[in-house]
Amino acid sequence: MSYFLRTIDNPLHRRELFDRLARLHPGQPALWGKMTASRMLVHLCDQMRMPFNDKPSGPLPGVPRFAVLWYLALYILPWPKATVQGPPEAFRTEPGNWSDDLATLKKLVEDFLSAPRGRQWPVHPNWGRLSRRQWGFFCYRHFDHHLRQFDV
Repeated sequence: MSYFLRTIDNPLHRRELFDRLARLHPGQPALWGKMTASRMLVHLCDQMRMPFNDKPSGPLPGVPRFAVLWYLALYILPWPKATVQGPPEAFRTEPGNWSDDLATLKKLVEDFLSAPRGRQWPVHPNWGRLSRRQWGFFCYRHFDHHLRQFDV
């Protein structure tokens, strides 16, 4: 299956992500950026809370709003290793105990997967209005991007 069709909704893709997370440890150095492994883990937790945020921050610059460019950026093109401004709600949680933070991430993914299919999803500050399916693709790409950052 093509890389850009991977989604957190697919049990095989999800297992692959969590297998990679299991190989990560708190002291693992990043290949790029300033984020620590512990900070990245809670950043993923905060990102998984975003589909349930009723009051997301406003639109942020950086991701194109033209349909073709948006599609390429979300599904196909590699994401930049340089710092991209993310929404403030994706950086709220301070790292705690590694095992507890990992368990929280798993629970948040389960919450996302069990959300009603017909639910109205909030507007993402970088990506705009996303469907459930698009949130699933975004979540996979975001996890993968940061796992690559830590070489797992």
